[in-house]
Amino acid sequence: MVDLERIAAEIMAYLRALDESATLRYHFRHADKEGGLWYIEAVPDRGELIVIKQAELTSAGQLHRYSWERLEDEHGGLTDQAIDPEQDPLKAIPAEEFQRVWTR
Repeated sequence: MVDLERIAAEIMAYLRALDESATLRYHFRHADKEGGLWYIEAVPDRGELIVIKQAELTSAGQLHRYSWERLEDEHGGLTDQAIDPEQDPLKAIPAEEFQRVWTR
């Protein structure tokens, strides 16, 4: 059996290190089919864009935040997939727009 707590701790440490050392950050927004908005902060690592913060603003106005500090909860979780702005349906947004939602 795999030690899930150890794996979660390693993921958290990896994402925290990326967050604390990043000098270049990208910000995106995505609208889902239910009317919710997803806000993403990603950083480059080993040729990929890794999501380090993700906020979902539901159509009902609820805000769910995910990062190395909270990987998941009963509503969802931080994506574990690298993103590709060329192929994923993402719109680039200013850092200020992301921060406004993240700190809400």
